[in-house]
Amino acid sequence: MGLKKFVISLAPTPLVKLFASPYVAGDSIKAAVNTAQKLWEERRVCSTIDLLGEELKSDEEVQYSVDVYERLIDALGSQDYATLSLKPTQLGSHRGTENCQKVIGRIVRQAEQNNINVTLDMEDHSFTDMTLDIFRALNKDHPTFGTVLQSRLFRTDDDIMSLKNLNARIRICIGIYNEPKEIAMQSKPEMKNKMLQQVELLFKEGHYPEIATHDEAVINEAINIAEKLNMKKDQYEVQMLMGVPKQAFQDKLIQNGILVRLYVPFAEKWKYATAYCKRRLAANPAMAAYILKNILHKIAGRH
Repeated sequence: MGLKKFVISLAPTPLVKLFASPYVAGDSIKAAVNTAQKLWEERRVCSTIDLLGEELKSDEEVQYSVDVYERLIDALGSQDYATLSLKPTQLGSHRGTENCQKVIGRIVRQAEQNNINVTLDMEDHSFTDMTLDIFRALNKDHPTFGTVLQSRLFRTDDDIMSLKNLNARIRICIGIYNEPKEIAMQSKPEMKNKMLQQVELLFKEGHYPEIATHDEAVINEAINIAEKLNMKKDQYEVQMLMGVPKQAFQDKLIQNGILVRLYVPFAEKWKYATAYCKRRLAANPAMAAYILKNILHKIAGRH
């Protein structure tokens, strides 16, 4: 563990909550729905809403997550600007692929009744096969159901080819998880170059790429690829995280007719949000210094 991640790991929950607040819509369904609605009404920015929580190990916690998503679907109603994102380890993966597929399928079916699209998030490499198996199984009956692929994994080109003829929504991103060098690229420039190659491959395979990155050069090059392949602007979109300061660039994309969607996470119980928030803080170069300074002040104050 590097120094920055070590410092972030020491941060108490109230401090994590304070510094991570720009990245989280709030602590209620109402806050998430209001955030998505405001983004749409004020800037024509779309959203994908996510209930924070991962690696749940009890049936009670999984049922709680299902209940929240069902209430979220009811609160969103039928609209054109918000989708949902789900994580396998939040929704029954502890009992295996079949159970997880059953739980996720229930949410997907309810969302479809309100014309809400759902994306199955990709977690670290140990869940790649499970995630894609669930995606393939549910996509047969729910063609708007999408998933995520991470460009850093050596297997991703093969995974794209394994989705042949599905014409699916596929979010392509570098991925936030630190994967072993035996199975994944370690160089960010290499990951970005591979991501662009995979955007082109997704287009050629008939998919709808959701280009998820904050790197403006990568986004511009992905748009160039789309234009080179004569893809229309409604055949792909750009995705970013809420809280990352890219508003001017996002607005420019929207003015040029490109759909922009922000990842809008929320939590009703903060304990489920800390893992995500610490990853976000660790990705911010200045944040470890802020937290370390705060911790040192607390230690000094005890003497």
